[in-house]
Amino acid sequence: MQPPLSCFILGTRIDGTSYEDACDRIQNWAKEKASCYVVAANVHVVMTGYWNPQFQKVVNGAALVTPDGMPLVWGLRLLGIRDQSRVYGPDLMLAWCDRAARQNISIYLYGGTKSMLEKLKVNLERQFPGLAIVGSHAPPFRPLTPEEETQDIERIHASGASVVLVGLGCPKQEKWMARQQGRLQAVMIGVGAAFSFHSDAVSQAPRWMMAWGLEWLYRLAMEPGRLWRRYLVNNPAFVVLFALQLIADWLYQGRKQF
Repeated sequence: MQPPLSCFILGTRIDGTSYEDACDRIQNWAKEKASCYVVAANVHVVMTGYWNPQFQKVVNGAALVTPDGMPLVWGLRLLGIRDQSRVYGPDLMLAWCDRAARQNISIYLYGGTKSMLEKLKVNLERQFPGLAIVGSHAPPFRPLTPEEETQDIERIHASGASVVLVGLGCPKQEKWMARQQGRLQAVMIGVGAAFSFHSDAVSQAPRWMMAWGLEWLYRLAMEPGRLWRRYLVNNPAFVVLFALQLIADWLYQGRKQF
């Protein structure tokens, strides 16, 4: 399988992919028992990496970085991947569960709360008959000790899971996956708020808002106290900085022609 096309947006690598392509890659890695991770990147991920180079290294170290947000889809199109579509973390989770059920590939759920995981498990097994969810764990909402992380890895290995869906939120889940690479013999997929959405704990934005890149506005209205800084600071900064990147790229390409 050829590596995906990719572009760098404000220093973060974003891969050209699709749901089918991403699932094909995850399936191959799972069969190979590869220890690797997948990041679903949106503007928040890119801007967190822009402000924090160490986090950007974590994201760029992923086996696959999907364009989770429409601004990144538009960015990839402007940078040359013309037919790029959105590969949204919560929908990638469902696409993978469908593939896993059909291919008999076991999964593990890591993140959220105990009650959330219970409801999520019921919903997924109802939607995807035959899906093998071989374990789940809701870690405490605090930094884990090295001993606790080791126990979690041992618990996942004991389950026999080939793929771990990680719902810890950005940047916690990306850092957790990077730390486990080489230790956890499974494919890790960071799915962000997917656990909250698919357990019915939090409502998703209407699809028309997603298509127009307005999901952030819906989520801001739902959780203003938690999300205002993410959207009202990061989003305008992203627009300005990416516009400057495009101008610099266009000027560079123009000089190359002369």
